[in-house]
Amino acid sequence: MRNHVGRLDAVAALAGGVLVLTALGLVWAARWVVARAVYVSELGAEGMATRHLFMSALACLVLGGVLVAWAGRAVRAEVPVLRWWTPSVSLWIASGLFLVASQVTCTYGCPAPVGASFTWQDLAHTLAAVLAFCLACLAMLQAAFARQHHAIATLSAVCAWSVAGFAGLGGILGILRVGVELGAALEFVAMTIAVCWVVVFGAALAFSGRAVPRPPRWRRARARRISRARVRATPAPVS
Repeated sequence: MRNHVGRLDAVAALAGGVLVLTALGLVWAARWVVARAVYVSELGAEGMATRHLFMSALACLVLGGVLVAWAGRAVRAEVPVLRWWTPSVSLWIASGLFLVASQVTCTYGCPAPVGASFTWQDLAHTLAAVLAFCLACLAMLQAAFARQHHAIATLSAVCAWSVAGFAGLGGILGILRVGVELGAALEFVAMTIAVCWVVVFGAALAFSGRAVPRPPRWRRARARRISRARVRATPAPVS
Protein backbone atom coordinates (compact mmCIF):
# COMPACT_ATOMS: atom_id res chain seq x y z
CA MET A 1 0.00 0.00 0.00
CA ARG A 2 2.84 2.40 0.90
CA ASN A 3 4.55 1.81 -2.47
CA HIS A 4 1.24 2.33 -4.27
CA VAL A 5 0.65 5.63 -2.48
CA GLY A 6 4.23 6.65 -3.20
CA ARG A 7 3.74 6.02 -6.92
CA LEU A 8 0.54 8.06 -6.92
CA ASP A 9 2.35 10.95 -5.24
CA ALA A 10 5.17 10.75 -7.79
CA VAL A 11 2.66 10.84 -10.66
CA ALA A 12 0.89 13.81 -9.05
CA ALA A 13 4.21 15.65 -8.65
CA LEU A 14 5.20 15.07 -12.28
CA ALA A 15 1.77 15.95 -13.66
CA GLY A 16 1.70 19.08 -11.52
CA GLY A 17 5.15 20.07 -12.73
CA VAL A 18 4.11 19.68 -16.37
CA LEU A 19 1.01 21.81 -15.81
CA VAL A 20 2.97 24.53 -14.04
CA LEU A 21 5.60 24.53 -16.78
CA THR A 22 2.80 24.81 -19.35
CA ALA A 23 1.48 27.82 -17.46
CA LEU A 24 4.90 29.46 -17.63
CA GLY A 25 5.08 28.86 -21.39
CA LEU A 26 1.62 30.34 -21.92
CA VAL A 27 2.45 33.46 -19.90
CA TRP A 28 5.66 34.09 -21.83
CA ALA A 29 3.86 33.41 -25.13
CA ALA A 30 1.28 36.02 -24.16
CA ARG A 31 4.05 38.42 -23.19
CA TRP A 32 5.65 38.27 -26.63
CA VAL A 33 2.30 39.08 -28.26
CA VAL A 34 2.24 42.47 -26.50
CA ALA A 35 4.62 45.02 -27.98
CA ARG A 36 4.92 47.28 -24.92
CA ALA A 37 6.24 46.62 -21.41
CA VAL A 38 3.47 45.20 -19.23
CA TYR A 39 3.18 43.66 -15.80
CA VAL A 40 2.06 40.04 -15.58
CA SER A 41 -1.49 40.88 -14.51
CA GLU A 42 -1.94 43.26 -17.45
CA LEU A 43 -1.88 40.28 -19.80
CA GLY A 44 -5.30 39.28 -18.45
CA ALA A 45 -6.81 42.75 -18.22
CA GLU A 46 -10.14 43.50 -19.84
CA GLY A 47 -9.67 44.50 -23.47
CA MET A 48 -6.29 42.74 -23.87
CA ALA A 49 -5.93 40.24 -26.72
CA THR A 50 -4.02 37.96 -24.35
CA ARG A 51 -6.79 37.86 -21.73
CA HIS A 52 -7.98 34.30 -22.36
CA LEU A 53 -4.44 32.97 -22.80
CA PHE A 54 -3.55 34.49 -19.43
CA MET A 55 -6.62 32.97 -17.77
CA SER A 56 -5.75 29.56 -19.20
CA ALA A 57 -2.18 29.90 -17.91
CA LEU A 58 -3.40 30.66 -14.38
CA ALA A 59 -5.81 27.71 -14.54
CA CYS A 60 -2.86 25.41 -15.35
CA LEU A 61 -0.84 27.03 -12.57
CA VAL A 62 -3.61 26.47 -10.04
CA LEU A 63 -4.16 22.80 -10.91
CA GLY A 64 -0.43 22.10 -11.11
CA GLY A 65 0.23 23.81 -7.79
CA VAL A 66 -2.48 21.76 -6.08
CA LEU A 67 -0.99 18.49 -7.39
CA VAL A 68 2.59 19.35 -6.41
CA ALA A 69 1.41 20.48 -2.98
CA TRP A 70 -0.37 17.16 -2.51
CA ALA A 71 2.79 15.23 -3.38
CA GLY A 72 4.86 17.29 -0.93
CA ARG A 73 2.37 17.31 1.94
CA ALA A 74 4.81 15.46 4.26
CA VAL A 75 7.58 18.05 3.88
CA ARG A 76 7.73 20.25 6.98
CA ALA A 77 10.08 22.94 8.26
CA GLU A 78 12.26 22.05 11.24
CA VAL A 79 12.12 25.45 12.94
CA PRO A 80 9.46 27.09 15.14
CA VAL A 81 6.71 29.23 13.58
CA LEU A 82 7.48 28.03 10.04
CA ARG A 83 6.47 24.50 11.05
CA TRP A 84 3.00 25.57 12.24
CA TRP A 85 1.76 24.36 8.87
CA THR A 86 3.43 22.70 5.90
CA PRO A 87 4.63 24.26 2.64
CA SER A 88 1.82 22.35 0.96
CA VAL A 89 -0.80 24.30 2.91
CA SER A 90 0.82 27.56 1.80
CA LEU A 91 0.82 26.34 -1.80
CA TRP A 92 -2.82 25.27 -1.60
CA ILE A 93 -3.91 28.66 -0.30
CA ALA A 94 -1.74 30.42 -2.90
CA SER A 95 -3.33 28.31 -5.63
CA GLY A 96 -6.79 29.29 -4.42
CA LEU A 97 -5.85 32.97 -4.50
CA PHE A 98 -4.40 32.59 -8.01
CA LEU A 99 -7.72 31.04 -9.01
CA VAL A 100 -9.47 34.19 -7.76
CA ALA A 101 -6.97 36.37 -9.65
CA SER A 102 -7.58 34.38 -12.83
CA GLN A 103 -11.32 34.97 -12.70
CA VAL A 104 -11.36 38.51 -11.31
CA THR A 105 -8.91 40.17 -13.68
CA CYS A 106 -7.95 43.83 -13.49
CA THR A 107 -9.28 46.61 -15.71
CA TYR A 108 -7.33 47.81 -18.75
CA GLY A 109 -3.83 48.95 -17.75
CA CYS A 110 -4.18 47.40 -14.28
CA PRO A 111 -4.12 50.73 -12.42
CA ALA A 112 -3.14 50.69 -8.75
CA PRO A 113 -6.37 50.48 -6.70
CA VAL A 114 -5.81 53.86 -5.02
CA GLY A 115 -6.91 57.41 -5.68
CA ALA A 116 -9.09 58.41 -8.61
CA SER A 117 -8.41 55.11 -10.44
CA PHE A 118 -9.80 52.98 -7.58
CA THR A 119 -12.12 50.12 -8.54
CA TRP A 120 -13.21 47.16 -6.43
CA GLN A 121 -12.29 44.84 -9.31
CA ASP A 122 -8.69 46.05 -9.37
CA LEU A 123 -8.50 45.87 -5.58
CA ALA A 124 -9.76 42.27 -5.52
CA HIS A 125 -7.36 41.19 -8.26
CA THR A 126 -4.34 42.98 -6.80
CA LEU A 127 -5.02 41.71 -3.28
CA ALA A 128 -5.43 38.10 -4.45
CA ALA A 129 -2.30 38.22 -6.63
CA VAL A 130 -0.11 39.85 -3.96
CA LEU A 131 -1.24 37.48 -1.21
CA ALA A 132 -0.69 34.50 -3.53
CA PHE A 133 2.86 35.63 -4.26
CA CYS A 134 3.53 36.13 -0.54
CA LEU A 135 2.25 32.64 0.30
CA ALA A 136 4.35 31.13 -2.51
CA CYS A 137 7.41 32.82 -0.98
CA LEU A 138 6.39 31.50 2.43
CA ALA A 139 6.16 27.97 1.00
CA MET A 140 9.70 28.34 -0.37
CA LEU A 141 10.95 29.64 2.97
CA GLN A 142 9.30 26.75 4.81
CA ALA A 143 10.84 24.26 2.38
CA ALA A 144 14.22 25.95 2.94
CA PHE A 145 14.12 24.70 6.53
CA ALA A 146 13.01 21.17 5.66
CA ARG A 147 16.32 19.55 6.53
CA GLN A 148 15.30 16.09 5.34
CA HIS A 149 15.57 17.39 1.77
CA HIS A 150 18.93 19.15 1.57
CA ALA A 151 18.79 19.94 -2.16
CA ILE A 152 15.26 21.31 -1.92
CA ALA A 153 16.19 23.34 1.16
CA THR A 154 19.13 25.08 -0.53
CA LEU A 155 17.21 25.80 -3.73
CA SER A 156 14.17 27.03 -1.80
CA ALA A 157 16.21 29.48 0.27
CA VAL A 158 17.72 31.08 -2.84
CA CYS A 159 14.36 31.21 -4.65
CA ALA A 160 12.46 32.62 -1.67
CA TRP A 161 14.71 35.65 -1.26
CA SER A 162 15.07 36.16 -5.01
CA VAL A 163 11.32 36.15 -5.64
CA ALA A 164 10.64 38.41 -2.64
CA GLY A 165 13.31 40.89 -3.75
CA PHE A 166 12.43 41.02 -7.46
CA ALA A 167 8.65 41.03 -6.93
CA GLY A 168 8.85 43.59 -4.12
CA LEU A 169 10.97 46.02 -6.11
CA GLY A 170 8.87 45.51 -9.23
CA GLY A 171 5.69 46.11 -7.25
CA ILE A 172 7.02 49.34 -5.73
CA LEU A 173 8.01 50.65 -9.16
CA GLY A 174 4.58 49.71 -10.47
CA ILE A 175 2.74 51.57 -7.70
CA LEU A 176 4.92 54.65 -8.14
CA ARG A 177 4.59 54.35 -11.94
CA VAL A 178 8.30 54.97 -12.43
CA GLY A 179 10.68 52.72 -14.32
CA VAL A 180 7.73 50.75 -15.69
CA GLU A 181 9.88 48.70 -18.07
CA LEU A 182 12.28 47.71 -15.28
CA GLY A 183 9.44 46.97 -12.87
CA ALA A 184 7.63 44.81 -15.40
CA ALA A 185 10.81 42.91 -16.23
CA LEU A 186 11.52 42.29 -12.53
CA GLU A 187 8.01 40.95 -11.99
CA PHE A 188 8.38 38.55 -14.92
CA VAL A 189 11.72 37.37 -13.50
CA ALA A 190 10.14 36.82 -10.08
CA MET A 191 7.22 34.94 -11.63
CA THR A 192 9.56 32.73 -13.65
CA ILE A 193 11.70 31.86 -10.61
CA ALA A 194 8.61 31.04 -8.53
CA VAL A 195 7.12 28.80 -11.22
CA CYS A 196 10.42 27.02 -11.84
CA TRP A 197 10.71 26.39 -8.09
CA VAL A 198 7.36 24.60 -8.11
CA VAL A 199 8.51 22.49 -11.06
CA VAL A 200 11.83 21.54 -9.43
CA PHE A 201 10.12 20.93 -6.08
CA GLY A 202 7.71 18.51 -7.74
CA ALA A 203 10.49 16.79 -9.72
CA ALA A 204 12.61 16.37 -6.59
CA LEU A 205 9.69 14.72 -4.82
CA ALA A 206 8.91 12.47 -7.80
CA PHE A 207 12.47 11.23 -8.29
CA SER A 208 13.55 11.02 -4.65
CA GLY A 209 12.38 7.41 -4.52
CA ARG A 210 9.81 8.25 -1.85
CA ALA A 211 7.11 10.88 -1.87
CA VAL A 212 6.95 10.77 1.93
CA PRO A 213 10.45 11.64 3.21
CA ARG A 214 12.21 9.75 5.98
CA PRO A 215 12.42 11.48 9.36
CA PRO A 216 15.62 13.52 9.90
CA ARG A 217 18.73 11.66 11.07
CA TRP A 218 18.61 12.98 14.64
CA ARG A 219 15.03 11.80 15.03
CA ARG A 220 15.87 8.31 13.72
CA ALA A 221 18.86 8.09 16.09
CA ARG A 222 16.67 9.14 19.03
CA ALA A 223 14.10 6.49 18.10
CA ARG A 224 16.85 3.82 18.02
CA ARG A 225 18.12 4.90 21.47
CA ILE A 226 14.63 4.72 22.93
CA SER A 227 14.09 1.31 21.37
CA ARG A 228 17.37 -0.04 22.81
CA ALA A 229 16.55 1.40 26.24
CA ARG A 230 13.18 -0.35 26.20
CA VAL A 231 14.81 -3.62 25.25
CA ARG A 232 17.30 -3.32 28.15
CA ALA A 233 14.50 -2.42 30.55
CA THR A 234 12.43 -5.47 29.58
CA PRO A 235 12.80 -8.14 32.30
CA ALA A 236 14.21 -11.47 31.21
CA PRO A 237 11.65 -14.27 30.91
CA VAL A 238 11.46 -16.61 33.90
CA SER A 239 12.42 -20.14 32.91
